[in-house]
Amino acid sequence: MQRALSVSRVTGNRGTFPDWYQAVVREADMAEVSPTRGAMIIKPWGYGVWERIQQTLDRRIRESGHDNCYFPLFIPLSFFAKEAEHVEGFAKEMAVVTHHRLKLIDGKLQPDPEARLEEPLIVRPTSETIIGDAFSRWIRSHRDLPVLINQWANVVRWEMRTRLFLRTSEFLWQEGHTAHADAEDARTETLKILEMYREFAESVLAMPVIAGEKPENERFPGADNTYSIEAMMQDGKALQAGTSHYLGTSFAKAQNIRFQDEEGQLSYCHTTSWGVSTRLIGGVIMTHGDDDGLRLPPAIAPRQIVIVPMLRDKPEDAQVLEYGQALVKALQEKFALGEPIRALLDTKAQRSADKRWNWVRRGAPIIVELGPRDAAGGQVTFMRRDALRDGDKVKSQAMAREAFIEAAPALLAEIQQALYDEAKARLDSNIRSDIATFDELAEYFGAAPADEDEGGVFKGWVRAAWSRLTGAELEAVEEHLKALKLTLRNVPMDQPETFGACIFTGKPGVEEILIGRAY
Repeated sequence: MQRALSVSRVTGNRGTFPDWYQAVVREADMAEVSPTRGAMIIKPWGYGVWERIQQTLDRRIRESGHDNCYFPLFIPLSFFAKEAEHVEGFAKEMAVVTHHRLKLIDGKLQPDPEARLEEPLIVRPTSETIIGDAFSRWIRSHRDLPVLINQWANVVRWEMRTRLFLRTSEFLWQEGHTAHADAEDARTETLKILEMYREFAESVLAMPVIAGEKPENERFPGADNTYSIEAMMQDGKALQAGTSHYLGTSFAKAQNIRFQDEEGQLSYCHTTSWGVSTRLIGGVIMTHGDDDGLRLPPAIAPRQIVIVPMLRDKPEDAQVLEYGQALVKALQEKFALGEPIRALLDTKAQRSADKRWNWVRRGAPIIVELGPRDAAGGQVTFMRRDALRDGDKVKSQAMAREAFIEAAPALLAEIQQALYDEAKARLDSNIRSDIATFDELAEYFGAAPADEDEGGVFKGWVRAAWSRLTGAELEAVEEHLKALKLTLRNVPMDQPETFGACIFTGKPGVEEILIGRAY
């Protein structure tokens, strides 16, 4: 059964899951609200996590044959006007630039009326249109295909309700865009990226996910098919952690992306797009955090082992510091999870207990406390951040120095696996598959909370057969689900051989779909 999280140790008070989340972001020194409406300032520890995500995922993207590039932040409005369905999906979130300079008028700095742009510019919400324009120039022949590119960038979507990392007006992401000669090649690319995201989420973020196809009403605007990875947070809600889209030829037709095939005929390219964002950090927090704050998987921890010297303003302090510096150097020469260990000696002028608590809240995987006895006896006393607590007493253990250095890679790998196993057990045990009708679904989830930020009762997800509804039938189901604040998440890639009756219509089911509340 799902245990309830509180903010008791993080802030000294109890509260809802959203309260806990905000407290962890703040106390772990990850990010803060920006003076710019809806935006965030990502602080060094939070950005360090993003850098680890970026570096490890970028390596996978490059190894799969994609090249990095960069496109402008500003996109002409006319580019979006070419693709009606696409622009409709983003119209309410677009930030628009209308002037190119300011002027002091009546003592106030205002847009200069004489500097109005002939064509407004959209601050990038996504780059399909401007990249499609480039593809139309880059691609002439079948010999130019496939085109496989990726960019790391910021995007702006003018969100009404924001929450740090999960939903902000400006956020960071990677967006991949590819062009192919035929549908088969493009669909293969789309699913290859979906699998890359799944493997990355599970092996690097230690965040188990379910990969599958989105129903028609949840597709990316203009796409033929949208696929996602869905992760379960500790409040039972789903987090869409990454998406991969097969765009068919709709964007190619809008942007005139054509190539001459081997028979000399002009054909439209089949394109894809895919991306993940800083939302992954929010997912890591809500997947692994506990009542003491953040718990980071070692693969993305900016510092995997933090050494806190227990200094007492005595002559032996110098020996402790020297011992700690040598330990850091020795650890940095070891490899864990495929890379040199990231170790740090914390020499800040703070009380040792405060420093230890600081790293507990930040989620450093291993925290070492070194005192004069450790230095004199050649041992290391440490705690694993993933380990359970016994009341308020930290479960520490001691090892001989050389034994600890040799064991460090395995310890970090064990922590990585333990975090994944814990989250996987929660995911697997909280998906109901015995709910057969909409009435049962409504009874199980109960009335929708008055406010989406209410803590509510943990419910997890429901996996049920459905008849792949489309059009008006799907719209009607969507309205019923919306009243319960439920959504159709995705159709998992792994499907059984037989299906029961559709949970919504009673007709024969053709596949199973996930249903739940979501961020």
